[in-house]
Amino acid sequence: MSDNLKDILSNSNKDIDNQKLMDYLHQQLSKADSHEIEKSMSDDAFVNDAVEGLQNFDTKKDMQAYVTDLHNDLQKQLLKKKKRKDKRKLKEQPWIYLAIVVILTLLILCFIVIRKHLGF
Repeated sequence: MSDNLKDILSNSNKDIDNQKLMDYLHQQLSKADSHEIEKSMSDDAFVNDAVEGLQNFDTKKDMQAYVTDLHNDLQKQLLKKKKRKDKRKLKEQPWIYLAIVVILTLLILCFIVIRKHLGF
């Protein structure tokens, strides 16, 4: 089984083993282990929702495709955020620094000329 499928609940609940969850969905667990999973489902709404959602998939192929789609969407969102963050950074562009120096120089010269012209 793909590691992507095993990590569906990787950070969500430390009380339930992901491999056990997948085995439960494929009905490969003993009665005692199945009962343990069902008890976890009754205690934790998130586990219950996860199991119900995963049971909606007809085949393992559909589940793998869905996990792949989720992974790709997550990568796209992360890349988009990274691009936005990079756009906000002030990049090394020498003409910006040159423009700032020119504007400050013009302001200082204007101040000096106005001061001499008005006689302060």
